[in-house]
Amino acid sequence: MSNDRELLEMAAKAAGFDIQWQYERPYVGDWLARRWWNPLTDDGDALRLAVTSGFSIITEPFYVRIHSIKDVFLVREEVLCDGFAATRRAIVRAAAEIGKAMP
Repeated sequence: MSNDRELLEMAAKAAGFDIQWQYERPYVGDWLARRWWNPLTDDGDALRLAVTSGFSIITEPFYVRIHSIKDVFLVREEVLCDGFAATRRAIVRAAAEIGKAMP
């Protein structure tokens, strides 16, 4: 996937969300009951995505690894300076891989 928008769209698909965009900000739900949703920047959204996707998260000094229980794959994200951001991105990348494989 080439950009964050595509990553978020595929991750939302894997989570069963219909993602919409307003002012370049993603949200889920319909117009009246919408909720901003961005697991790349929000720890809570990322954790909910990881739990609903059945991920195992392993943090190491320089890497974050995501293992999937349902699908056999591994995502590894290098931690450059912010371990929280790297963990969120690894979760989204792993969910996006699942979403990309869905019809």
